[in-house]
Amino acid sequence: MLIDGFGRKVDYLRVSVTERCNFRCQYCMPEKPFSWVPKENLLSYEDLFKFIKVAIDEGIKKVRITGGEPLLREGLDEFIKMVYDYKNDIDLALTTNGFLLPKAAQKLKDAGLKRINISLDSLNPATASKIAQKNVLETVLKGIQAADDAGLKIKINCVPIKGINDEDVLEVLDFCKEKGYTVRFIEFMENHHAKDGAKGLNSDEIKQRVSKKYENFEIVPRDTSSPAQYYKLEDGYEFGIIEPHKDDFCSACNRIRLTAEGYLIPCLYFEDAMSIKDAVRANKIDEATAILKKVLEDKPEKNKWSVKDDNEVSSRAFYQTGG
Repeated sequence: MLIDGFGRKVDYLRVSVTERCNFRCQYCMPEKPFSWVPKENLLSYEDLFKFIKVAIDEGIKKVRITGGEPLLREGLDEFIKMVYDYKNDIDLALTTNGFLLPKAAQKLKDAGLKRINISLDSLNPATASKIAQKNVLETVLKGIQAADDAGLKIKINCVPIKGINDEDVLEVLDFCKEKGYTVRFIEFMENHHAKDGAKGLNSDEIKQRVSKKYENFEIVPRDTSSPAQYYKLEDGYEFGIIEPHKDDFCSACNRIRLTAEGYLIPCLYFEDAMSIKDAVRANKIDEATAILKKVLEDKPEKNKWSVKDDNEVSSRAFYQTGG
């Protein structure tokens, strides 16, 4: 069992396989050139898998593959199968922008993937294009359908940004409600890599938009391991809001992150990290395990998005950690 310095049980590992992305979203990496880390700087799938085995043996029960855009890295289905074959009851999930899913969804399912989170910030083609800085909506919708057809359990992620897609909340909710997908609206997490001046809707503002059509909805008792607070409409449909600015879910944070270059990150907000690259490449598994436990020991109590200070902006590059 993995326990951090504040007594929290850590059983969830998020693994970024690439920092590359084929979108340039306003809230993530709008100005980053289309470049990539040299392949030799990245851990191979085999080396990533060495560490994942350690993590599973130490108590990790959920592994989520992220990026950048993870489907840009070739052979992802083979990597997922490696994890699945090692422990087929692991909760194996993927976060993606959906653009490459039309051709990949069935292969991912066949490899052992169980769940998938897909970004959908608007159902308006022009708005979606403005956010991603390319024409994406039609292909993303095809990707969502392909994941559905493959039998993957789907969650939709939506980041409402003021003046861009803040009036699209209801349409996205209704789309997900009709399709039977869970939608989670995510408060924009201020970071130095986002578009200057970007402002997100907070939880109350998101709920206000939902209430324009659904006047009565009730709070759902929180699953303490979930970053989302869920709400139930009168017909039973539930939607979630992730509220980093309240940091109340930090007290039960069960996550640790591994980047494609081998850095273990204890908290999404902070830059603190330790590298396991040399240890796993040299097959020094005991050393990698010791680094894991040291990172957990130093895991901070909470993020700082709740701090009411314009200077408190995370320098974390989400495209390196998958959010």
